[in-house]
Amino acid sequence: MSAPFAPHLYVPPAEDRPDAADPDVTVVVPTYREAENLPELIARLAAAADRADLTWEAVVVDDDSGDGTEELCAELAQSLPVRLIVRRSERGLATAALRGLSEGRGAVLAVMDADLSHPPEALPALVAAVTGADGRGGADFAIGSRYVPGGEVDAGWGRFRQWNSKVATRLARGLTTAADPLAGFFALRRETFAACGPLDPVGYKIGLELLVKSGARTVMEVPITFRDRTRGSSKLTLGQQFAYLRHLSKLYAFNATRAAA
Repeated sequence: MSAPFAPHLYVPPAEDRPDAADPDVTVVVPTYREAENLPELIARLAAAADRADLTWEAVVVDDDSGDGTEELCAELAQSLPVRLIVRRSERGLATAALRGLSEGRGAVLAVMDADLSHPPEALPALVAAVTGADGRGGADFAIGSRYVPGGEVDAGWGRFRQWNSKVATRLARGLTTAADPLAGFFALRRETFAACGPLDPVGYKIGLELLVKSGARTVMEVPITFRDRTRGSSKLTLGQQFAYLRHLSKLYAFNATRAAA
């Protein structure tokens, strides 16, 4: 995927340089004004990968936040495999995720939110689900799921927010049987991403876009506890909810065209 600008690049530590072996997993983290959450997120990712003996890199794709994210990533990159891409003239979580996925070097590609709502400690289980290291053969797509046994949402979620999530999930039921297809925490193999149909997401639900366009036959869901953010502000707006409806329409049309072919 091309972009009309050059990203800011920092000199990464030795293990993250292009001449080093590709890591086991690339974790793409789209950001917009999330600098206060990144240190904890990266520290927890490093600890989780360490415990699972995974090599990793984090690709932070920032939409020109101007909140210190660039300086922070430069500092983190001195000791950890963190890369930063700054997008100056493009906005949106879905396209940011695609940019990071397209530049990821890991055998497995994962996406997660920067606001600590997704537990970094679940990353090894997602990687194992798609590589088959969990003994179940390897899935085409793995989801950090709120809605399978063992998964849950933060007690701070109000009834309206829970109802809203459930309705949105039910609207996607004709596209997939996954219990939590709208999750923003997911993983797939790099070759699965490369083989996706034309990607044209609308709004935030990039996981659903990839789930449908990859034609994933096997989907595994790893239970997680989804936490409400404690720092920063939510980017979910009424406009994003209308964008989701437009996205659904496009995906149903894509499925219908594929089925007729």
